[in-house]
Amino acid sequence: MQKQRACTIAMLLVAGLAGAVGIAGAQTYPTKPITIIVPFAAGGGNDIMARLLAQHVGRALGQQFVIDNRGGAAGTLGARAVAKAAPDGYTLVITGTTHLITSHLYKNVPYDALKDFTHITMMASGPYVLVVNPKKLPVSSVRELIAAAKEQPGKIDYASSGNGSSQHLVGALFNAMAGVDLNHVPYKGSGPAMQDLLAAQVGVSFAGVPNVLGQVKAGRLKALAVTTPKRWSELPDVPTLAEAGVPGYEATLWLSISGPAGMPAPIVQRLYTEISKALQDPELQNNFRAGGVEAKSMAPEELNNYMRAESEKWGKVVRDTGATVN
Repeated sequence: MQKQRACTIAMLLVAGLAGAVGIAGAQTYPTKPITIIVPFAAGGGNDIMARLLAQHVGRALGQQFVIDNRGGAAGTLGARAVAKAAPDGYTLVITGTTHLITSHLYKNVPYDALKDFTHITMMASGPYVLVVNPKKLPVSSVRELIAAAKEQPGKIDYASSGNGSSQHLVGALFNAMAGVDLNHVPYKGSGPAMQDLLAAQVGVSFAGVPNVLGQVKAGRLKALAVTTPKRWSELPDVPTLAEAGVPGYEATLWLSISGPAGMPAPIVQRLYTEISKALQDPELQNNFRAGGVEAKSMAPEELNNYMRAESEKWGKVVRDTGATVN
C-alpha cells in the first residue's frame, strides 16, 4: 500500500512539474520565429489572409511569422508536414474546408484531419460566388444556368482550383441539389482556373470573392449567386443560392489556424488570445473584407465542434455525389 501511495505521489509530482514547465514555456513563448505553412501556392486567398494576419500577430508577440507555401495534393503535403512537426507552437498551418474534404476524398491521407492537429482558432469566413463568363455561357440567373445544364448534361464545365479542393465539392453539392451535371475541370490553383474562365475556356466557377470581384464589377464575369445564407455586402444585388433557386444550399469559405496534435494548452491559449486581438483590429478587418472574407475568431473548443460538423457534412457530400479526385 505504501509503495502504491509513493508511486501515485511520484506521478502527481511529474504531472505537476510538466504543467509548470508548460506554463513557464507559454510565458516565454515565442523565443524564435514561427512558421505558418500555407498548403497552397503563393498569391491565393489563403496565402494573402495568412500574410495579413501574420504581420499583426507577429508585432504583438514580438517575433516574425514566416510564411511557407507548400502547395500540392489539395493541401495534404503542407498539412502532413505540420502533423509530423514538434507540437511546440513554432509550426502552424492554415486549415479550412479543403483540409476536411481531402480526408474523405483521398484514400491514403497520412493523417487524421481532426485528431492529428491542435485546432487553435478560426480566422475568417465568407462566401463562394457562382460566376459565369457571359461570352461562354450567356445566362443571367441560376435558374437559367440550371435549365441550360439540364439541356446539355455533362457539357458545361466548371473550373476549380484542383481535385479535392473546396471549390470542387461546392460544385458537386450544387450538382446534387440542383439536379444537374456540370463537368468538373480541376486546375493547379485558383489562378490558372481564373485565367481559363476569363479566356472562356470554361464557363462556370465557384470562386472566392477576391478572385472575381474586380472582374464582376468590370462586367467580364457575371455573378449569379453567393453560397452563404446571407448576401455579401460587396455584392448586395447578388442573391444567395437559396434565394436564386436552390433551397437549402449553403457552403461557407472559412479559414482556421492549426498546429500539430499535443500542443501545450497555455501556448494554444496564448496564440488564440493574440490572434483574436489581431482580428479585432479595424485595419485588418478592412483588409480581410476587401479580400472577400470577414475576420472571425473562434475558441479552440468551439472550432473543434464546428470542424467535426463540417467534416460530417462534406463527407456526406462525397458519399452522396460519388465525387472523386480522378
